[in-house]
Order: sequence, then structure tokens, then C-alpha cells
Amino acid sequence: MGTLYLIPTTLGDTPPLEVLPISIKRAIEDIDHFIVENEKTARRFIKKISPRKSQPSLQLSLLNKYTEESALPGFLEPCLNGHSVGVLSEAGLPAIADPGASVVAVAHEKNIKVVPLVGPSSLLLALMASGLNGQNFAFNGYLPIDSKARKSAIKKFEKKSKDLGQSQLFIETPYRNDKLFEELQKTLLPHTQLCIACDITLATEYIITKTMAQWKGTVLDLHKRPAIFIVQG
Repeated sequence: MGTLYLIPTTLGDTPPLEVLPISIKRAIEDIDHFIVENEKTARRFIKKISPRKSQPSLQLSLLNKYTEESALPGFLEPCLNGHSVGVLSEAGLPAIADPGASVVAVAHEKNIKVVPLVGPSSLLLALMASGLNGQNFAFNGYLPIDSKARKSAIKKFEKKSKDLGQSQLFIETPYRNDKLFEELQKTLLPHTQLCIACDITLATEYIITKTMAQWKGTVLDLHKRPAIFIVQG
């Protein structure tokens, strides 16, 4: 039986082998079956890692928000036939804030061995560099889009952080980052700490932690830049 490999990718347009171990290159060179979010970007990444690999030999299955759950077992048929399969995220680690988790669950149901490979996690890299609590933290995904519900969620996470001593991590669609930062400045208490970590591992990397009193009046350009927000009350 084949193995399901979870293959990390870069967090941006960084030369892959600057942030990825050689094990990623070896895995990609040995695998022809991949489960990916976007065929074009997956092929581009594979070509960067292994320029000599035959692109026509690649067999790619698309896994995104439009994929029917009933299609997932078929993605793993190669494993049942003795071929390994690789799961590629659009950025960072597969199955973390990523649809890959669904196919990993099916692999366990089918007793297919799952092997996670080492690579960059924007969440953990942000937390490492934040100076906030790395012993007790929670990742909350996306905040609500509705303004009233978003403000309520921000206050809830701030209170939870203060009550539990727990860092609260969340993300936003990059084109809404600036609006979220404005709302955080209006909503969070002056002594609450906020870390903003964007463009992690890129030349434009920006990771700063301040109290909200210190952030007051700051204007940032976070538009379309992948960012992690960490709140600690």
C-alpha cells in the first residue's frame, strides 16, 4: 500500500530550498500523484523543486471548497494500488487551516499511512516571534465578516485570553487586513497586546508586538499581505 505524504510549500515567492528541507525535494521526485488546491500553482511549485520532473506524468486531483466529500476516497485510490500520494497546500502546511485535513481523515479510515513532512507554519512562526504565550494558545481561523459579529468575536477572544492566559491567533482574507486592524484598534483595551506578523519568511517580513495603547494612531499597509494576528489580554 502507498503512503499519503503531507508536503509543505513555501509561504510566498521564496526560493523553496531556502525554507524547505531536502526531504521535500526527495518526496516530490518520487511521487506522481498529488492532491492540490490549484493545479497551476501546484505545477509551478513542483517545477521549482524538481525542474527535471516530467510534468505530463503528474496526476493531480483538486481539493478545495468546491470538492464533494464523495470524491475524496477516489483521490486515495493510488495508495490502495501501491502508489504514494502527496498533499500540497497553497502555502505552508497541508491540513492546517487548509482543506487537506478532510482527505487525511479518509486516509486514516482506510488504514493508509500518513507521513507529515517538515516545513514552515505561519501560525507557529508568528507565535515564536511574538513574545506572547507559546505554552497556551488557540487558533480561531477567520473572524466573522459582519461588523457587529466581528466586534463581538474580538471582545470574546480578548476576554478569553485574559481569563485563561491564552494567546488567541486568527487570520483574515488579505484584502480585508487593513479594515481588521482598524477594528482591532477601536475594540481592544489599551493594555491588551497585539502581534501582527505578515509576509513571514519573505524579504518584506514584518513582525511587531505592541500594546493597543502603543498601536494607537498607527497606519499600516497590510493590503493583500498574508498576515497572522495574535491577541493576548
